[in-house]
Amino acid sequence: MNENLFSSFITPTMMGLPIVIAITMFPSIMFPSPNRLINNRLISIQQWLVHLTSKQMLSIHNQKGQTWALMLMSLILFIGSTNLLGLLPHSFTPTTQLSLNLGMAIPLWAGTVVTGFRHKTKASLAHFLPQGTPLPLIPMLVIIETISLFIQPMALAVRLTANITAGHLLIHLIGGATLALMSISTITAMVTFTILILLTILEFAVALIQAYVFTLLVSLYLHDNT
Repeated sequence: MNENLFSSFITPTMMGLPIVIAITMFPSIMFPSPNRLINNRLISIQQWLVHLTSKQMLSIHNQKGQTWALMLMSLILFIGSTNLLGLLPHSFTPTTQLSLNLGMAIPLWAGTVVTGFRHKTKASLAHFLPQGTPLPLIPMLVIIETISLFIQPMALAVRLTANITAGHLLIHLIGGATLALMSISTITAMVTFTILILLTILEFAVALIQAYVFTLLVSLYLHDNT
């Protein structure tokens, strides 16, 4: 119980060197490339889920937006698998680090914005000033829309970081409370243990939902700029 509450979010090191790169590359092992004429059940289920997700997410895009299909599918697979691996005992979740999430959000957001200004310059500039705006409000609205545009990657990163971090903290707190209550009241400990199991199931759902939400918002930003 004397363990620091945020110790699980500290970047792990080996011989004084951070091993975050190795951890972030580990989820790729979960998605092997098929090398047989007839795939096994695991690879078939993976391909079916990827096809279903890509079909749903790319249905709103035109031909130019669909060129981002590989990027969007790689993003959702990476975030989802990283979040799930972070739920294992004594593991580390890279998506709890704001720096990593900003490193994903800013380049993707910047790519969509640059695509919009390159192919739809007038429409992209029109977003800064809604039609029919009174003349005295034009400078203020341009500033507000500019700020809202630059807040988008921050909102992406903070949303993912906050949801994953909050879930891990709750599991840590309820797990510690269960251990402390075992020597005091067995019935109360069983109640908190049941809550812990339900929360863990919820966190599995949150891990997948947050990966989908992050990728979906990037997809919507792309749709607005293509």
